[in-house]
Amino acid sequence: MRLWHQDLIPWLPRQQLLGQHRELAALRGRGWGKAHATVNYVFQYSPYKLYQFHLLVLAEMQYRHYHPNAMWYDPYYRGQYCSPYLQLNICSWTNPLYPEHDQDYLQICLINLEHKGIELAVNLQK
Repeated sequence: MRLWHQDLIPWLPRQQLLGQHRELAALRGRGWGKAHATVNYVFQYSPYKLYQFHLLVLAEMQYRHYHPNAMWYDPYYRGQYCSPYLQLNICSWTNPLYPEHDQDYLQICLINLEHKGIELAVNLQK
């Protein structure tokens, strides 16, 4: 399980984009608070931050004419097996959404994609 660097979302192949949506859905639901080495940092923030990240993925899915369940646009929604949040700490939109998604993390993600045989022909260096 991993959150791709947010700048990679528009460039992810179909399989990785849809996989990201599934992972975000899992994290927003029963996976919230369950330790996993590559995503533990998200639990230091309000679940609203994860919702914001999910919005980026949902927007890209819509752009590509996929049809995610509209319920995921509700920040309180946690999937069909979890009760919705009754209260949620709303946080401001930051760029990057997670400070952990810095240039080093971008490089880690690019290397991870290369190991999967995926080379993105885009220069994302800032």
